[in-house]
Amino acid sequence: MKPLFFLFFPLLVVSAALAQLPPAAPQAAEELSVVKAEPVGDRELAVKLQIFLDQNNFGPGKIDGRAKEFTLKALARYEKAQGLPGTGLLEEASTLPLESIHPIYTTYTVVPEDLSRIGDVPSKPEQQAKLKKMPYPSLLVFLAERFHSDPDFLVKINKGTDMEALKVGDTVFVPNVVPFKIEGVKEVAKLPVVPAFKTRRIHIDTKEKMLDLTEGEKLLASYPITPGSQTLPAPAGTWKILGIATLPWFRHDEGVLNHGVRTNNFYNIPAGPTNPVGVLWCGLNRPGIGVHGTNQPFTIGRAGSHGCIRLANWDAIRLSAMITEGMTVVIDDGIPLPKPGEKPSEKPPLKVGAKVSSNPALTVTAQTATKNAPQNPGRETKYANH
Repeated sequence: MKPLFFLFFPLLVVSAALAQLPPAAPQAAEELSVVKAEPVGDRELAVKLQIFLDQNNFGPGKIDGRAKEFTLKALARYEKAQGLPGTGLLEEASTLPLESIHPIYTTYTVVPEDLSRIGDVPSKPEQQAKLKKMPYPSLLVFLAERFHSDPDFLVKINKGTDMEALKVGDTVFVPNVVPFKIEGVKEVAKLPVVPAFKTRRIHIDTKEKMLDLTEGEKLLASYPITPGSQTLPAPAGTWKILGIATLPWFRHDEGVLNHGVRTNNFYNIPAGPTNPVGVLWCGLNRPGIGVHGTNQPFTIGRAGSHGCIRLANWDAIRLSAMITEGMTVVIDDGIPLPKPGEKPSEKPPLKVGAKVSSNPALTVTAQTATKNAPQNPGRETKYANH
């Protein structure tokens, strides 16, 4: 007769393996030819690594179960911050304390309050300006942003569930990440100054498409970004933060967006997660340029902007808690900017036909401008312009 240990050991191994899958997700288990203990598969390892990096403020971008460009860049930066001799290769993930991410997936049940954050989002600015807020277009997009995920990835881990037809009471599987709660973001025209943060520094690498936050020699956080475009690149130089607003309104002015010239033909787009600048506006002393959120967080690093620096909303709001007015922001293409007295490094000339923004600087105050009313020169508003 075999000892009880040998009878129960296979069950223990199977149980350990299934613990890494979304609970009660037989489709995910059926995809595996062999049920293993730890890890279950490449996708689960990638998800675990992405959650780990995300929770340590080294953003891998959207969680999608694929350890590619931004996940590996975040890994390399995390290793550097921890003084590890890593090179940002996926094989090095096994040396990290990933056991802290358990389980990999959890569940979320749609509640009635979630429906208040959903609504029609027209595409034209003149229609958007008539809204009271800029809501999420669907529960799927709401959940994807809440759990820092690619919508398609949520569809994959919820086989058998129509993610486009969710309703109150439905329970879905989501990555076990600290959720981004839009209901916790308040409309503040100008965040208070935090003197202790003034020595911190933001570095924007437009070539790497990464934003790094440092304090002295210590790397505190890093996030993927969209840094302008070929025709309207983020301006290289050393700048200062003028002010930081959460849930800002957006002044849609085609003259500003396309030619860097403010006109009287504009629309004021209300605040909300799908506002063109998302949930954050961090204005710089370079006129019209800022660090901000986005209404398209799933395209970060793979789309262009009008010269500004975009982050996913979940990264933008976390960054806002670590920075302050008066901080230095350095924008370059990976070539260090010269120190005072040094000769500048050789950089490629600006492409012929490239446009340089000369937008008026943004200032913010608690006073809200009248909706769609012409603004007097010099009038301070809480509208973002980029």
